[in-house]
Amino acid sequence: MITKSPPRLINPTNPLDAAGRERVRALAKRQASANGMLMQVITYVGGQVEDGMKLLPAAFRTKIEGAARTALERSFHLAKASRQGPLERAVASDRLHKVIGAISGALGGVGGVPTAIAEIPVATTIIFRAVQGVAQTYGEDIDSDETRAECLRVFSAGGPDADDDGIDTSFIGARVALTGPAIHSLIAKVAPKFAAVLTQKLATQAVPVLGAAAGAGTNLAFVNYYTEMAHVHFGLRQLAREFDPDQVIEAFHAETAKGRSVAKR
Repeated sequence: MITKSPPRLINPTNPLDAAGRERVRALAKRQASANGMLMQVITYVGGQVEDGMKLLPAAFRTKIEGAARTALERSFHLAKASRQGPLERAVASDRLHKVIGAISGALGGVGGVPTAIAEIPVATTIIFRAVQGVAQTYGEDIDSDETRAECLRVFSAGGPDADDDGIDTSFIGARVALTGPAIHSLIAKVAPKFAAVLTQKLATQAVPVLGAAAGAGTNLAFVNYYTEMAHVHFGLRQLAREFDPDQVIEAFHAETAKGRSVAKR
């Protein structure tokens, strides 16, 4: 059941001050550095093995986006339940999320592509939980459907691609009606981008047994990557609650554009 969370106070009249701009600058740098060396290596390996997707059997290629959609749907519901009771106390830290993610990836890589696809829902829920943890540090109510919907948006950040725009700022500071169909629509929009990232993961796990090591590494990298992107997403949301959202987004876009121009030199 989808429930609406209490409305958040957004003050569009507060101009973005110097301290706020410095926080925006830090978030832009965080997004730029999210593609760490491990993530870049994974992208390189996934791209080199017959262009990643070419390595995967045709029957499995068609399943990837469907698997991504199903995994996001389950994570939306399971991540909330898993943060309640004894399980939440036992599995609460980002470090433990990374450890569990690595173990899950190793097990998923043992049998090559079939087991790697079967492991996608587990890996996705682990990442979703880690993203929820980040949301909480920025003052979000992780039990609300609104926050969990925003966690879904983090998965639309795409991957370590030069043409990827990173965090989608379209909804920063905005409120969207939360209904069952609205959540399904959001998942349908997020799934293709998440599936593109999963392609790299599956390509590195395509060789049985050897894929176990790749699975552990990719899951660790994915938890790190989406955690960093969650800091950017929820950091911007926090700023949009304190300052004029339009000024926050404008400043963020200016900083990311500046970073891209410096990187091209």
